[in-house]
Amino acid sequence: MIEQNEGRKPVIHVVEDDASARAGVARLLRFAGYDVRTYESGSELLLHSLEDAPGCLLLDVKLPGVNGLDLHVALARKVKALPVVFLTGRGDITMGVRAMKSGAVDFLTKPVKRETLIGAIEAALQRDAHNRARRAYLDDLHARYDTLTSRERDVFARVVEGQLNKTIACELGMSLRTVKAHRARVMEKLQASSIVDLVRLAGELDPQRL
Repeated sequence: MIEQNEGRKPVIHVVEDDASARAGVARLLRFAGYDVRTYESGSELLLHSLEDAPGCLLLDVKLPGVNGLDLHVALARKVKALPVVFLTGRGDITMGVRAMKSGAVDFLTKPVKRETLIGAIEAALQRDAHNRARRAYLDDLHARYDTLTSRERDVFARVVEGQLNKTIACELGMSLRTVKAHRARVMEKLQASSIVDLVRLAGELDPQRL
């Protein structure tokens, strides 16, 4: 079992309308060492503010109110969306294809072997760990970008466009020496090892956060 945040157990959110099935899955997952939260509908899940903790969602498809497939699409729009594994006794190929195209980690049908379910959960937790690491990296990158002065940002934007120092100096009305100094500070602040690396970092910045 993957453990994150200094040994904290991952949280598996189980959304299942059948009480006996819900209890059975929760018991199996707790026995496997996971922390489990249960919900009888998508609406109940949406009413809860899910803690920002490592984990995943285990969803049924046929749920009262909002069905599992539509719930998955709605949750996937969130920045910190948790990976989803579907577990249903009333699924078909069309549902499975739709779920996977929407980004589900797996689409399992009941009855399911314990090993298969745990394997899918572990795959979802691995994806969650990757997503969290990626968000942390991008948050750090944007924090570094925020340290740039307005002039450094002007130089940065032109350097990654491939403009020469002389062209930048002419456009910004500054000396060549000043352009080079700004460029060096940009490289240092963004921790770029080369111009190629700087261009890569520029491509990873979210325009909506600049």
